[in-house]
Amino acid sequence: MVRKIVKNGLIIDGTGSEPKKGQIVVIVNNRIEFIGKEEDFQASGDETVIDAQGGTILPGFIDTHVHMMLEFSPIAERLATPFSFMYYQAAEYLKTTLHAGITSVRDALGTDLGVKKAVDEGLIAGPRLQLSINALTITGGHGDGYTVSGNVVDLLPSDYPGMPSGVCDGVEEVRKKTREMLRAGAEVIKVHATGGVLSATDHPEFTQFSLEELKVIVEEGKFRKGVKVMAHAQGAEGIKNAVRAGIHSIEHGIFIDDEAIELMLENGTYLVPTLLAPVAVLETAEETGMPETAVQKSKEVIDIHVASFKKAHEAGVKIAMGTDAGVFKHGTNLRELGLMADAGMTPMETIVASTKTAAECLGWEDRLGTLEAGKLADLIIVKGNPLEDIHSLADNDTIQVVVKDGKVEKDIR
Repeated sequence: MVRKIVKNGLIIDGTGSEPKKGQIVVIVNNRIEFIGKEEDFQASGDETVIDAQGGTILPGFIDTHVHMMLEFSPIAERLATPFSFMYYQAAEYLKTTLHAGITSVRDALGTDLGVKKAVDEGLIAGPRLQLSINALTITGGHGDGYTVSGNVVDLLPSDYPGMPSGVCDGVEEVRKKTREMLRAGAEVIKVHATGGVLSATDHPEFTQFSLEELKVIVEEGKFRKGVKVMAHAQGAEGIKNAVRAGIHSIEHGIFIDDEAIELMLENGTYLVPTLLAPVAVLETAEETGMPETAVQKSKEVIDIHVASFKKAHEAGVKIAMGTDAGVFKHGTNLRELGLMADAGMTPMETIVASTKTAAECLGWEDRLGTLEAGKLADLIIVKGNPLEDIHSLADNDTIQVVVKDGKVEKDIR
């Protein structure tokens, strides 16, 4: 039995309750054994002590929308890169994400079961993964790599062993494709319910899939012990179709309207806003060779996106932190908290969205998201008090210690 004591830090436990001083977190193997006042725990003297040095102890952060196999790059570079090279790149992306304080992620397409197995078995360092395998999309829709030249250039290779193509049309084809994703190891189903910013042949407000098709996807997930569905949904009509179909979370939600918000509240639907995505597209467009169509669409939606987030937050929609990392550089995930705060959340609300609520969105609230006895020992130690400067978390040097599953993965104190 290996016991660690984390002490000498302000504790923000992820529940939204007031920060606590003078308390410790005791870890046995990979779980939290005790959290409370130091004088209430009888130490044996054999424990390993992790000194927070006056910083803040928090649950490991959870990003509910990433693409771990991708970091956007110019088309010419992608075409000149051997297929297997992306796995070695992904190993770096995973490590960078973990060292940024993200101990769990929901991969929103592109990562296969072998990568998850490599992380789970300790072959490579990375956050805990929940996989969608690949996203379902209509012919000519967001996620279909067809270009106006007639060639197909996907962001990531697909239709190789373990990575089925996601293109499907019609109720029965959609049903079969959902089953293929589940067969390949999907723990959540991803669907593109609208167009998007990066795709060349559609617009974020375009609606994809009929209500009947979306309902079939949800139905197939329920048959597999309640596998949830996440929907890339940016236009209002597509958002409402997704919610009416019983989809669990709305990704992006750029053009959300009052009716959509009312439906989300009625159904308990989560919003994963990814405010960082259009910001990063504009910041990195020249460096990454971002298509001009994506740049123009990002400029069009960026203010609308923030306004929609504010409206949803003020109405009480459940918000889980997600970034779309992979569209931009991995390891910059925690910029999202600053953007959410700038758009109206309190710093504590951004932390809860990135811990407790994010764990609930993934269905992992019984084991992650808060610092509580019995839960898995995922925690981080950061410099200072993030409630006083939530933007400080965007600097990876602020993240001093990362513990995942009881193991210290980063320590730069």
